[in-house]
Amino acid sequence: MKTIQLGQSGLHVTPICLGTMTFGEQVGESDAHAILDRSLARGVNFIDTAEMYAVPARAPTFGATETIIGRWFAKNPGARQKLVLASKVAGPSRGMPWIREGKGMTAADIVASCEGSLRRLQTDVIDLYQIHWPERHVPAFGTKYYDPAKETAQTPIHEQLQALAGLVKAGKVRHVGLSNETPYGVHEFVRLAEAHGLPRVATVQNPYCLINRSYDNALDETCHRLNVSLLAYSPLGFGLLTGKYDASGIEGPSAPRGARIASYESVRRQRWGRPEALDAARRYNQLAREHGLTPTQLALAFCYGNWRVASTIIGVTSLAQLDEDLAAWDTALSPELLAAIDQIRWQVGDPAI
Repeated sequence: MKTIQLGQSGLHVTPICLGTMTFGEQVGESDAHAILDRSLARGVNFIDTAEMYAVPARAPTFGATETIIGRWFAKNPGARQKLVLASKVAGPSRGMPWIREGKGMTAADIVASCEGSLRRLQTDVIDLYQIHWPERHVPAFGTKYYDPAKETAQTPIHEQLQALAGLVKAGKVRHVGLSNETPYGVHEFVRLAEAHGLPRVATVQNPYCLINRSYDNALDETCHRLNVSLLAYSPLGFGLLTGKYDASGIEGPSAPRGARIASYESVRRQRWGRPEALDAARRYNQLAREHGLTPTQLALAFCYGNWRVASTIIGVTSLAQLDEDLAAWDTALSPELLAAIDQIRWQVGDPAI
C-alpha cells in the first residue's frame, strides 16, 4: 500500500488505519497488543484513538484505550516512530460527565484533554489531534436534522483553533482535524485558519459506508475543493455489512454473542440499530454474494477504492478480523457492481445517518 498525504499536512499514512475503540471493552490488553503488533507488521502505519474510548462510553473505561496503546508503546520503544498517531478531544458532554466538568468544550478543556491523552499514550506528541464532534449543535449520531433551537455553543470556532494552535506551537500536536463534521464546519475551520494564520485542518473523520453515504451529499465537494482528507469510519456499518446479522437480526437469542450492536443498548438506540439499516444491509450483503464476494469484501472494497476516501478506519476484535480486513484491499469492484450499489442506494437512501 502506498502512503497518502493527509490534506495539506506533512502526514503520509497508509490507506488503511487501525481503529482502536474496542480496546479496553471488547478486547483485553494482551489481545489489543497482539493486534497492534500484527497491524504494524502488516505495514499499517496509522492508528486512531480518542480520549473517550473504549466504546460504548462508560466512566470505568474512559481513557482505557489510550492507556492500552501507551503501554504498548512502552513495551515497543521503536514502534512510536513508525506510526502516525491520531487521537481526539471529546466535544460537549453528550451525557458523559466523567470526561470533564460542564457541558461545553472550552479552549482550556481542549488543552487539558490533549495533555491527558499524552500522559495515557506515553508520548510527547500526537500527530493528528481531532475534535471528536462539534462544539456547536449539529445533526449527528442518528439525528437527521439541524435545529437552531437546540444551539448551545459557547466557544467560537476561532477560539477552538487558537487553543489547537497553542498545542501545535508547544510541540504537543503536529496537525489538526475534525470528526462528525458538516460542510459548514469544515469550511469555517479552513476559512478562519487561513484568515488568522492558525493550523489548517487536514482531515475530517466521518461515517462512510454502504448504509451511510451522507458524506456524498455536499461534504465530498467541500473537502475536495478545500483539500481536506476523509478518514472513513464504520465502513462495515457497525457489523451490519459483514452479514452476521442477516439471519438473526441484532437482538434475540440467535444474535451473535459478543457483537457490539447486539450487546449494547446504547449502540442499538443510535443509527446502526434501526430496522431500516439492517434491511438495507441485507440487500448489499446479498449483492456481494451474487457477485462471488463476502459482504465484508464488498463493503470494504467500496471504501478502499473510493476517490473520496483517504484512509479507511477498520475496527477489529481479533487477529482473524484484522487479516480479513487487510486481505480485502486486493478486491476490485467492477463498474457494473458499483452501478448496482448505486441503484440500491437510490431505493433505500442512507438509513444509518
